[in-house]
Amino acid sequence: MTDKKTRTEASSTVNPVLYNIVAPLGLLLILAATAVPFFMMHTPWAQQAYPFVYGAGALVLLAARLFARKGRCSYMRLERLYRLEKWAPVIFIVALGLLFYNPHTLRDWLAFTMAGAVIQLYTSLAIPAREKKISGK
Repeated sequence: MTDKKTRTEASSTVNPVLYNIVAPLGLLLILAATAVPFFMMHTPWAQQAYPFVYGAGALVLLAARLFARKGRCSYMRLERLYRLEKWAPVIFIVALGLLFYNPHTLRDWLAFTMAGAVIQLYTSLAIPAREKKISGK
């Protein structure tokens, strides 16, 4: 019984490079691209480049979230939080599509960006809290 549980927990490890370095890099690219229309609106090179920076950040975050975890977790609530965390980059990809579809309307892609940010914020607080509760510390 314990051997099966340790195999399940060992297969649910998180790749620390993807989780701690690559994913925040993608989030920083998304943040920088989201700030451009507000703070650098009169800079032509920034106005032309920010959709591509946003796209790079969204794709980097999607790759990091998809490949960071291996296997399944034995705790259902923690597994749900990890699954919810994978939806944030999908929402950022939808925002990217709206950004390229109508680049002069901020409302649509910013709404999806904020929704992805809320999910990212919730999971970044809930996952460590759940892991701490599971470990008993």
